[in-house]
Amino acid sequence: MGTDGPPDRDVSSEFVTAGEDEAPRIEFYGGRGMSALPILFFIVWAVAQTALWRISDTSGLVAGMLIGLIVGMFFVKGSWTGYANTLFEGMTQPVAVTAIVAWLWAGMFADTLQAGGFVGGLVWLADALGIGATLFPALTFLLAAVLATGIGTGYGTTVAFVALFFPAGVLLGANPVLLFGAILSGAVFGDNLAPVSDTTIVSAVTQDSDIGGVVASRFKYVIVAAAIAFPAYVIVSGTMSGLDIAGGAQDLLVAESEPAGLVHLLSMGMVIGTAVSGRHIVEAISWGLVTAVVLNLLLGLAPVSDMLVFTAPAGAPASEQLSFLPFLEVTTDASAVGVGGSIYSGAAGFFALSILVLLIIAAAQIMIRGGAFQAILDWSLANLATNVRNAELTMVGSAALINAIITINTAAEIAIGPFISKVGERFNLNGYRRANILDAQTAALGYIFPWSGGVLVGFTEMQTLPEQYDWFEASMVVNPVEVVPFVFQGWLLVAVFVVAALTGFGREYTIDRQSEEVARV
Repeated sequence: MGTDGPPDRDVSSEFVTAGEDEAPRIEFYGGRGMSALPILFFIVWAVAQTALWRISDTSGLVAGMLIGLIVGMFFVKGSWTGYANTLFEGMTQPVAVTAIVAWLWAGMFADTLQAGGFVGGLVWLADALGIGATLFPALTFLLAAVLATGIGTGYGTTVAFVALFFPAGVLLGANPVLLFGAILSGAVFGDNLAPVSDTTIVSAVTQDSDIGGVVASRFKYVIVAAAIAFPAYVIVSGTMSGLDIAGGAQDLLVAESEPAGLVHLLSMGMVIGTAVSGRHIVEAISWGLVTAVVLNLLLGLAPVSDMLVFTAPAGAPASEQLSFLPFLEVTTDASAVGVGGSIYSGAAGFFALSILVLLIIAAAQIMIRGGAFQAILDWSLANLATNVRNAELTMVGSAALINAIITINTAAEIAIGPFISKVGERFNLNGYRRANILDAQTAALGYIFPWSGGVLVGFTEMQTLPEQYDWFEASMVVNPVEVVPFVFQGWLLVAVFVVAALTGFGREYTIDRQSEEVARV
């Protein structure tokens, strides 16, 4: 997930992991495997909705998960109370709430930079430097990787870049699907490598390794994947055409772009600098948001009403008397009444996704309590991990499978971590190696599957762009299914570890290097 927390937080205890028996097990008709029915129902629903019918609607996915949870209830033996309580247990996991809070803050920040003309500034800069459609996706990947590594949140990076770099790239003629893939790839890079990322912390903690050593030892894997991904975006971009916006209006919009919005590089720099200094990501984004608001007002980039506005009906108490306030507007149009502005819209855009994530985590908890999760791990441990090479391939495959089921990558890591440790220790694999295998799959696949948190958070932000720009049409929103092949960093990172398992590249045993005492930053 890539959202850091307080230094003393024990993230390893935030999600019920396989093998734990802290609560009565839920029994299902048909055996342990039936506890996976809700999440499998949801996956089938998501594939049908997004891939077969091309309906890009987060609320539709919420309905699918709700129905899946109801269907699963009918297969519970005995009282349904335990099933219902487990749903609440899953939805109250801190790991889910952490993701939601990061989205809300990142959404407010990104939309406020939008209001201040940062996208226009990016378009102006790219045009002035001669960075055209071919190079833009590759540079977007590079810059997203830098931001995600600096602030430690791939989700927050995805929100910011979809809000800011995506429309700029589309205006310059870059292919939208490839551009979205480049943003997600940058998020993968940072989520995997950032020392303050939750995935980095969890992978180290669950494998009894120090975070500094884990980060240093995984750099070689990340950089190999990135070294291939960067030129791949340049090459593929040359073969994929962009969109023709309003029959030639594209060139006019680029010509009319202004450099003033580039001042918000200071806002982004504030976020990166604060996060790198060790501050919580919510604090870091808050400082960036404050900086953006101040710059918008001082430099006249955006009025108060663009960032927060209350549109009240003419007959409301004191509405006329207080209409002088810069954040209050009075209207006689009943349909226009409400709250608006970048701060409101930036947060409101993620409400449906937040509900979906809570339901997915609840379904994963049902699967864990019902035994399907443990059944999968027991079978793979007994039948697949027969030697060190097969053991590493099993670790890669099981981490990938769990990420397909539990779509919030940090939650998936916490759930599968004990299994990875058990398999690795059987063959005396060093904690660094185990942590790297674990983190690579969760960081990568959390931004690939159409129903995964990383993809959905970017897609959700993208759906707000038609409201932000007159030229951005709803048809330009990328369907999550279309981007799957183009998350190059994600696929390459998985491939690197498959090759590493087969060849032994980077493999270390316990006797090769002893990990220091676990350090939770």
